[in-house]
Amino acid sequence: MFKRKIYNDLLKWKNQSNGNSALLIEGARRIGKTTVAEEFGKNEFPSYKTIYFSIVLEYVVKTFDDLSNIDKFFERLFLALGISPLPKGSLIIFDEVQFCPKARQAIKSLVNDKRYFYIEKWIFNIN
Repeated sequence: MFKRKIYNDLLKWKNQSNGNSALLIEGARRIGKTTVAEEFGKNEFPSYKTIYFSIVLEYVVKTFDDLSNIDKFFERLFLALGISPLPKGSLIIFDEVQFCPKARQAIKSLVNDKRYFYIEKWIFNIN
């Protein structure tokens, strides 16, 4: 039931935003945020890629240092990730984005580019 509700919320965001806003999913660890976001990417987009900022290498993080030329930024990003460029309209998931503040700062520029849809996943701790 919960999975269906969040999935429906993701669909609503995709259809209403039309790529004009990123979506932030926030929650505790191990509750299924990444699973639902990746299932959504697989089912609803031509392609998707999850960037796991908790384990990604420093040279991937460094690609977010310079967004002055967005085309060059995406060339550097996909090269650093070792993948081919995603088709336009694909989904990029920033997993544990709290580990890369520059990616959070970049989201407005990335959304304004209108090339991709973005989901940011943020972990908070419950003590």
